[in-house]
Amino acid sequence: MQMAIMETVIEIPLEHEKNIFGSFDGNIKKIEKALNVTMVLRDGALKLIGEAASVKQAENILMQLLELSRRGNTITEQNVNYVLGLALENKTADLVSIDSDVICHTIQGKPIKPKTAGQKEYVDLIRKKMIVFGIGPAGTGKTYLAMAMAIEAFKKDEVGKIILTRPAIEAGEKLGFLPGDLQSKVDPYLRPLYDALYQIMGAESYMRNVEKGLIEVAPLAYMRGRTLDNSFIILDEAQNTTPAQMKMFLTRIGFGSKVIITGDLTQKDLPYGTKSGLEQALEVLGKIEDIGFSYMTNRDVVRHPLVQKIVSAYDDYEKKAERKKQVAAAKKNQSSKSNVGEEEKKKKHAKAGR
Repeated sequence: MQMAIMETVIEIPLEHEKNIFGSFDGNIKKIEKALNVTMVLRDGALKLIGEAASVKQAENILMQLLELSRRGNTITEQNVNYVLGLALENKTADLVSIDSDVICHTIQGKPIKPKTAGQKEYVDLIRKKMIVFGIGPAGTGKTYLAMAMAIEAFKKDEVGKIILTRPAIEAGEKLGFLPGDLQSKVDPYLRPLYDALYQIMGAESYMRNVEKGLIEVAPLAYMRGRTLDNSFIILDEAQNTTPAQMKMFLTRIGFGSKVIITGDLTQKDLPYGTKSGLEQALEVLGKIEDIGFSYMTNRDVVRHPLVQKIVSAYDDYEKKAERKKQVAAAKKNQSSKSNVGEEEKKKKHAKAGR
């Protein structure tokens, strides 16, 4: 059955044309190819030609990109990939609503805000719940957005202290072999947290608050035996905690505190076969109402588009490996049942022969 071809024309103001079209018209070409539509620009009027459903999808995408541009955003490849990916799944995202949620500004004045629906849901959960688990692959902004929320709460005097912590688990290297005292040994593990603090708060403000004891960046082991009241606490890389460490951390939480626990279950550095404290916590705490769980996917990756492809490739690979494992286990199970059946038959024959 031949699909109906339709044409529609939308106005793209000249001052937004370059931003929306992208370098060498890259954004437009990507939309054309993904939705199988043709776009022709004539004097600020963009004609869209193709199947009716595809033309409507392309029009919706372009209108969202235009509104983002009007709001002063530079249209990135990530913006285009995100709305296109949703369109291909017959979903829509309200980019304007997402873009309106400005958490705070960096020291250079750049606004920090969620960029995907998954990130927006994560930020909203942090506002509503006392404890939030942010789970997702690399590049989804789990730590950075949590840091922005912590700094904003600190500036508004909603909390008196920021505590940032990570388990010092080695990704193939041993702490003992690193040079220097204990602090210099654990600093490499905490570096991503320092980087985000410097960018949002500025080095001077950060150092001043550290000296006053109002900001603390420390390995998870330093949390033992303490009660953390009136604090905004972020536990990063929680997939590398043991169940005992996670329980220890969660039972430190005091009055007036907010806790964000971030992790990526696909990137554990624990010894093979060791259960992660994050995995166990998700099972144990899933039904507690005051705890929020935000699960982000590769759709929420906001780093270079290549990172999204790498995350997707690893997801596919791990799913296939898991399926192979399940098939192999099923065959082994079937084989062992068959062997048991054969043994039973032999025993029956032996009894009958007596």
